[in-house]
Amino acid sequence: MSERGKKYALAKQRVDRTRFYTPEEAMALVKETSYASFDGTVEVHMRMGLDPRQAEQRLRGVVVFPHGTGKKTRILVFAEGETQRIAREAAADYAGGDELIEQIQKGWTDFDVAFAVPQMMGKVGRLGRVLGPKGLMPNPRTGTVVPAEDIPRVVGEARKGRVEYRLDDSANIHVPIGKVSFPQEQLLENMATLMEAIIKAKPAQAKGQYIRSVTIASTMGPGIKVDVARATQLRAA
Repeated sequence: MSERGKKYALAKQRVDRTRFYTPEEAMALVKETSYASFDGTVEVHMRMGLDPRQAEQRLRGVVVFPHGTGKKTRILVFAEGETQRIAREAAADYAGGDELIEQIQKGWTDFDVAFAVPQMMGKVGRLGRVLGPKGLMPNPRTGTVVPAEDIPRVVGEARKGRVEYRLDDSANIHVPIGKVSFPQEQLLENMATLMEAIIKAKPAQAKGQYIRSVTIASTMGPGIKVDVARATQLRAA
C-alpha cells in the first residue's frame, strides 16, 4: 500500500460511515482528517432529487461566499471600447474583444471566470464549443452576461468569492466552500450561504425530497455524511 493510501486509511478510520454528523461536527472532522501536505480545499457534495434530463430541473446559479474560497480567481471580461476600460479599472485580469476571442479559439483558457456585455455575445457565441464544456461560457442565467455598468460589481464579487454551482448529469452538485486552514466558523458560514442559495433556487417542478444527501470532504480526504435536515437549517450571519 502506498504512503498516500496509508494516510487515507487512517483518516477514514476516524469517520463513522454509519453516522450522519451535524454540520458543526462534520466541519471539525473534515479539518482533523485532512492529511494533504498543502492547504486543501473543503467541498460540499449534494445528491439532489432532480432529473437532469429535464431542462427546467437543470439547477444552475451562483453564490457569493462571505469569506471567499481562498483561491485567486483569474477574471476575463469580453468588452470593447469604454467598457474595456471600465473592466480594466475594476481589476479584471484580462479585458478585450477580438484578440481574446482569437486566443481562445487557438486553445488558451487560462482564466477561471468570464464575463461579457450583451453587445459582445454575437462574437463570443462562437466560443461555445471551447468554453461550454469547461463551464466558462458567459451566460445570462449565471449572471455572467451583464451591462457595462454592472462590470465593477461582478468583477468585485468574483474577487471576493463568487462561485457557480450546477447540477451534473448524475444529479449531483459539487461546490468548493473554502480552505482547510479557514476557521471552522467561516467554513460553516460559507456552507450556510450555499445551502440558502440552493434552497431558494428549488425548481417548481421538483418532486419528492429535494436534497437527498450532503457530504463534505477535504482534498484527498474521506467523505463525511451530514444530516440533511441540520444542513438545510444552517443560516448565514
